[in-house]
Amino acid sequence: MSCPHIDQIARLQPPRLSQSVHREECTQCFDNQDSPDGTDVCLSCFNGGCLSEERHHASTHVLKSGHRFTLNIKRKAKATPSPQRVEDEEPPAKMTKLAIVEEREEDKYEHVTVVKCWICDSQQGTEIPDAPSNPKIKSLVDGVMQSMSSARQSEVKAWEEEISPCEHTLTLEQFVSGAIPASGLAHCNACDLKENLWLCLTCGSLGCGRQQFGGVGGNGHGLAHYEASGHTVSVKLGTITPEGGADIYCYVCNDAKEDPDVAKHLSSFGINVQTLTKTEKSMTELQIEQNLKYDFSLTGDDGKALEPVFGAGLTGLANLGNSCYMASVLQTVFSLPTFQTRYNGSNHSYNGANHSVTCTVSLPADCVECQMHKVADGLLSGRYSHPAHGSTGDALQHPSPTPVFQAGVKPTGFKSLIGKGHEEFATMRQQDAEEFFTHLITVLRRDGQKYKEPSDEDPTTVFTYATEQRLQCTSCSKVRYRTDTTDVVSVAIPASEKGKDADGKTLYEDVKLTECIDNMLGSEALEYACPSCAMNVRAIKQTKFASLPEVLVVHAKKFQLVNWVPTKLDIPVNLPEEDELVFTEAQIGKGQQQGETELPNDTPAASALPQFNEAAMAQLEGMGFPTVRCQKALLATGNSDPEAAMEWLFAHMEDPDIDAPIQAATSTGGGGAEPDPDQVAALADMGFTSAQARKALRETAGNAERAVEWLFNHPEDTGEAAAPAASVPSDAPSTGPAHVPGIKDVPARYRLVAFISHKGPSVHSGHYVAHVKKGADGQWVLFNDEKVVKADAESVKDLKKLAYLYFFVRV
Repeated sequence: MSCPHIDQIARLQPPRLSQSVHREECTQCFDNQDSPDGTDVCLSCFNGGCLSEERHHASTHVLKSGHRFTLNIKRKAKATPSPQRVEDEEPPAKMTKLAIVEEREEDKYEHVTVVKCWICDSQQGTEIPDAPSNPKIKSLVDGVMQSMSSARQSEVKAWEEEISPCEHTLTLEQFVSGAIPASGLAHCNACDLKENLWLCLTCGSLGCGRQQFGGVGGNGHGLAHYEASGHTVSVKLGTITPEGGADIYCYVCNDAKEDPDVAKHLSSFGINVQTLTKTEKSMTELQIEQNLKYDFSLTGDDGKALEPVFGAGLTGLANLGNSCYMASVLQTVFSLPTFQTRYNGSNHSYNGANHSVTCTVSLPADCVECQMHKVADGLLSGRYSHPAHGSTGDALQHPSPTPVFQAGVKPTGFKSLIGKGHEEFATMRQQDAEEFFTHLITVLRRDGQKYKEPSDEDPTTVFTYATEQRLQCTSCSKVRYRTDTTDVVSVAIPASEKGKDADGKTLYEDVKLTECIDNMLGSEALEYACPSCAMNVRAIKQTKFASLPEVLVVHAKKFQLVNWVPTKLDIPVNLPEEDELVFTEAQIGKGQQQGETELPNDTPAASALPQFNEAAMAQLEGMGFPTVRCQKALLATGNSDPEAAMEWLFAHMEDPDIDAPIQAATSTGGGGAEPDPDQVAALADMGFTSAQARKALRETAGNAERAVEWLFNHPEDTGEAAAPAASVPSDAPSTGPAHVPGIKDVPARYRLVAFISHKGPSVHSGHYVAHVKKGADGQWVLFNDEKVVKADAESVKDLKKLAYLYFFVRV
């Protein structure tokens, strides 16, 4: 019997190129087109929903949206071709570009589709058998099946970096010294290396590059030539193609760049690109090879394979391509009770079942709350934690010599949403796990403010603590206190070489984590423009904890500049016995004390900035950094050490406000400079009044991002009564901020519950994994993307020393 609503379906339009089609899996759980019931795709907005009786996300979408027609999609694997058939097939086309190639979906699977009407059956939808015979409906179905799926749309950014010219390649001047020797005869000017050679495009000097992954030798003589000559642009011989492609590096920009006139520039040295053949791997190829090959051992010290584990809380996350940084952070945070209760708790006001019904975002794929519930359900429910490739449960009872791992869930939608609009996390490039952790917290807090979520409902508050900075002028003895809130304890790990191993790798002396924390809490002398003395003096700055968090996240800063390149040093860090940290009263600040006199406010904006170290400024500016960046780097690192400032610069090159004018800093206890009019105007454009904007900026020391958060947290504050605070008698103790997050009770004891490790030479390559303590027996479990195994006790001891992020819980 034909559906009476078939004409309504025929009026629907196929998806536009700009629309996401969620046909592979449900947008609110990881049930997908391979499940027995398949996925129902809405034919109006192309949302994907599951047909599970417990979760019923497809029917919930129908009820909420009023969209009554869906396309059910089931995917089945095709039979494997016979060997003869494989031999008859044509050879693959020649690869012209490096890529991670996988079989096309249509080669491996066939799809079964059914058009359904939910008006006729509001519970599960009714199949319309004669729908495909309608040309308009057939066109609609074909449009859904042939469109780029939402998962594929999020992967359109390739592994290769987007390389562009810079001012140094565009304005290159050449001083030709003659033709260089032919390939195979040429060698480094300073050593005998004939591979990994870089040609200076200014003078034709040949220098070897730095040592590369995969045994590619190098002594850094190309870099040494730049430091001696100032010639900025070089090209890697062996990577030049007849089409004019080549690896080109600018030492000033410290990055790979493009030279539009590379063929012309090479011809100055007798090189005809038309006659060249690529003979060496490019930097991109080496990076991809490195990222693919780096892995953490899945065997114990006895050589036996580690045992895969399955069940609730033991689900892996499939690698989406350079996504291990995200997987390790998600596995760690979802092992914490606050995240489990918030996003997976059955009796919680924000639990997934309630939110899927009450969510006001039209598409769940665009809702951070929905996607967090989806990831929590995927990781914690255990429904997706089972051996891959159709293995039977017998594999769990009788493990074979070759372990069968799980396929893991693919957090494609989550990665796309959480990285949306972010210059780095929206790409397929490898990222820093600590930076992603702080980005995730920021996104979750913004989303919670949108729903006006009470602070006790926010799972990220367990990480928040405060530091107290005390500044005392050595001339007038007056003091200033400042309290800052943050979520990560970042500690510098000092490097002290102790020799080299058999492979020539540098070995470092062990350091104690407790000593690194004590160094962070120590005091230091710095140059200071004292507003009371009205001259440059020496001041003593001391840092202590103003409060402590429930979950202490310690970031071991092991990335340091080596030959101008951010490099990770494998410095062993020793934890205290029983993996416990104890904080005492001596490490907690107490604010301004009786008898201390407070320094006056730095009212003029100009006087708020110190006298910058002239030698350090000259060195940094001589490297090509803009003045404002040099000033910010020196301010952040003590205004004396150019190397420390340079490290800070490389770590903050991508900050959106890196080139913004420096705002006069204000202390927590006093007034401050008048907010920047441009910042006030920007907040006013968001719908806030000027008075509200000014007060928010004053309350947040001119930080526009924190000002937005403050405005969302104080919707009733009109800002009109934001008069300057009354002056405090000079001998009265500072009251500090109205509320300091965290806990002040000491002694405070913390125990390690998880850590994230990184293997590889730099932040831009290598591999992240997470170790999490599970169960009452405290068994360590290794989460290596989709591979989830019981960790070997001895390996855990070694990897703890080389961890990058530590997670301690207060006990």
